[in-house]
Amino acid sequence: MSELVTGEAVALELRPAKLPSRAMAVLLDLAAAVTAYVIVTIALVAATSSLDDAAQTALSITAFLLVLVGGPIAVETLSHGRSLGKLACGLRVVRDDGGPIRFRHALVRGLIGVIEILMTFGAGACIASLVSARGRRIGDVFAGTLVVRERVPAAPAVFVPPPPPWLAGRFAELDLSAVPDGLWLAVRQYLTRMGQLDARVRHSMAERLASDVAARTGTPPPYGVPAPAYLAAVLHERQAREARRAFGHGVPGGVVPAGAPGPGMAGGPGMAGPAPVTTPPTQLPSAAPVPPSSLTAPVSPPAASPAAPPAGGPPEAAREASSGGGPGTGFVPPA
Repeated sequence: MSELVTGEAVALELRPAKLPSRAMAVLLDLAAAVTAYVIVTIALVAATSSLDDAAQTALSITAFLLVLVGGPIAVETLSHGRSLGKLACGLRVVRDDGGPIRFRHALVRGLIGVIEILMTFGAGACIASLVSARGRRIGDVFAGTLVVRERVPAAPAVFVPPPPPWLAGRFAELDLSAVPDGLWLAVRQYLTRMGQLDARVRHSMAERLASDVAARTGTPPPYGVPAPAYLAAVLHERQAREARRAFGHGVPGGVVPAGAPGPGMAGGPGMAGPAPVTTPPTQLPSAAPVPPSSLTAPVSPPAASPAAPPAGGPPEAAREASSGGGPGTGFVPPA
């Protein structure tokens, strides 16, 4: 890795391109440029066959400069350091501070590349790359540029080791509100990388981080607990609290049991069910005199057949029942 310092004093870790990948990218660029130069030369010869030899020589030199020199310069300027070969090999030209290149950087690299690549068949560029600590050729040195790799292997997933089982839940009452986020980040980075550290460095860093955490919480670490185990248990407790805060609290695990009534339902947690509605009995109005007009309104006969008059009843009652009238119906038979 190569550490570059930007204008904001930020250190960047970039991976310089090695000689094989750079040589492959240069070969691809040269193949594309030579192909374009041959096509342009054939077109110029066919178009300028009537001109004299001096004019044809001048056009050939112009085509050489435009295609083999100006073409790579224009491509690197417009693509910010990614030519066709570099794009295929996953490379990029950047400044010494890690920023994108501009026209002057591409111009210096292209002009010096004519000498160290085209005229020496790449021998000068290979020797300079082997001598340089970051694999730079002469054009990169004069232009202040560097060829780096853009496609790097993905870093493995970060794994934080869990605390020992006998420390689970031991720091549930510990006040962690005063511990800053920067200290938590340092603890997490230490736990993920402590297997890569030297034994003495690992022990000293664990003791220092444990003392910092204990000073922020106001509670010293338990006697006999190793510093790495103490840090793992405290970090695990903080993560558990964050999970409870994010996914719910008040219910163990933040999950409502299946089948339990939810809010707004009868018997739900924290809410009373709706009380049954009781309607008071309707009081019937007192009897009022029937107006004379309602006495003449016809009443439709019932759907069922009229009941037979009781046997042995008075003839007047039987006659009133057969005529469809009756006492209290409001119907007066005709005279």
